[in-house]
Amino acid sequence: MGKKVAIMQPYFLPYMGYWQLINDVDEFVVYDNIKYTKKGWINRNRFLQNGKDTLFSLALQSGSDDLDVSDRQLSSAFERDRLVRQLKEAYRKAPFFSENFSIIEQVINFPDNNLSAYIENSIRTLCSYLSITTPVITSSDIKIDHKSLKGKDKVIEICKSLGATEYVNPIGGLDLYDRSEFEKAGLKLTFLRSRSLDYKQSGNEFIPHLSILDVLMFNSLEQTKEYLGSFTTE
Repeated sequence: MGKKVAIMQPYFLPYMGYWQLINDVDEFVVYDNIKYTKKGWINRNRFLQNGKDTLFSLALQSGSDDLDVSDRQLSSAFERDRLVRQLKEAYRKAPFFSENFSIIEQVINFPDNNLSAYIENSIRTLCSYLSITTPVITSSDIKIDHKSLKGKDKVIEICKSLGATEYVNPIGGLDLYDRSEFEKAGLKLTFLRSRSLDYKQSGNEFIPHLSILDVLMFNSLEQTKEYLGSFTTE
């Protein structure tokens, strides 16, 4: 049998497509030893506030732009309670707030201040909550040449070291990776495209691709689990 692997940066409470990707593969790699990028989705995401999409974020200590995600720290000024209150206020009237908010609160209150460890915990905790059984490992634990390998070459080497036969990437990577280069390495390259969920929110117009937080506030846990299969591959 073949083995499907996905590799993604650690994102905090990402959109449903991230969880669909984890659920679809046989092993998921959290890419922790990659440079932290500002204005990305590693330490922030979007939620619904007063019918509009709004950003929430994890405050970080200042650090060099050359630092990997695994070397970044949460700021001492980051107030977990304040973030909980902000999200609680936004969703306290949502239909599944009482059913699902406690897992979000648990994730936010995790005490580790290392950015990578903090987000990895959130990924593992929510995977368990969503009954996703895919093994989750970190790229820094994989024994390859992390210093000299870059980009697609590093992705391919990680896949080969794990015995993968297929690499699955979100559809956004369609212009980033060339199938023929993966085929030369003995890997099938496929892309996962999430279907629009289009569930009922509190606003007048549906806002797609918000944090998994939003999905859990407006859908039961069982319905959220069903959404894990709402995608196509190409």
